[in-house]
Amino acid sequence: MSVPTESSAPHRAGFACFVGRPNAGKSTLTNALVGTKVAITSNRPQTTRHTVRGIVHRPDAQLVLVDTPGLHKPRTLLGERLNDVVRTTWAEVDVIGFCLPADQKLGPGDRFIAGELAGIKKTPKIAIVTKTDLVDSKQLAEQLLAVDRLGQELGIEWAEIIPVSAVGDKQVQLVADLLVPMLPESPPLYPEGDLTDEPEQVMVAELIREAALEGVRDELPHSIAVVVEEMLPREDRPADKPLLDIHANVYIERPSQKGIIIGPKGKRLKEVGMKSRKHIEALLGTPVYLDLHVKVAKDWQRDPKQLRKLGF
Repeated sequence: MSVPTESSAPHRAGFACFVGRPNAGKSTLTNALVGTKVAITSNRPQTTRHTVRGIVHRPDAQLVLVDTPGLHKPRTLLGERLNDVVRTTWAEVDVIGFCLPADQKLGPGDRFIAGELAGIKKTPKIAIVTKTDLVDSKQLAEQLLAVDRLGQELGIEWAEIIPVSAVGDKQVQLVADLLVPMLPESPPLYPEGDLTDEPEQVMVAELIREAALEGVRDELPHSIAVVVEEMLPREDRPADKPLLDIHANVYIERPSQKGIIIGPKGKRLKEVGMKSRKHIEALLGTPVYLDLHVKVAKDWQRDPKQLRKLGF
């Protein structure tokens, strides 16, 4: 196989976004492609709230991944805002990857999203069947056919249908190979070292939120928001031993949830601090002192003022 010379293949750069119902494997795929943890992943639907972008740097291209929250039928004001964010994002990207888990039959949620996708005519779409490590080849073949039929029924022409397992790292690079030709010719949009354009504070807040959700998912699925109040390098530290002070508030909706997050004798909150600190230090590449406080913001998911304050 001959390797194309620099001049023959123009550099491409652009935006791709993965869509799919909650928990379809979008964030895991984003992380596998970028090679580091950018979007938070959890086994609870509805955990990605911000448009976290992962950036895949390749010699021939730069692929910027936009990770939208899952589109769903809204029940709260927060839900409606999330859906608006999703639709705006879809209209602005160069290619859309529709993620459908291999281990679950296509359901109303998938049809709902596919119906929305059918309305966005110009953007090329690829169907990505995720979590293939959880099924046998017969089940996978059936799912691939079902996805093909879904496209035909709704008048969506899939540019590709591709099975992947982000966990087993199967075909992950192939996804990038298929997305890249759909991007416009362009010089890189971001500097080489960048992995995401999310402000660091938002990413730090997401890591704390992920750790806070870890043990209490069943009791408090969505009622946790985290705001990083400040991140300041500690003064009077020698240059070779920097320390970053991070002060963050974990907001819950009701006073009764406070005990759940803090745990007996503060044990849970301590664990949250230790766990998220490890991830934050890896992300920022510097030692961190993390100061966490739990606060009640009554029914924040339904209150526009609070939503704004908490960054939504």
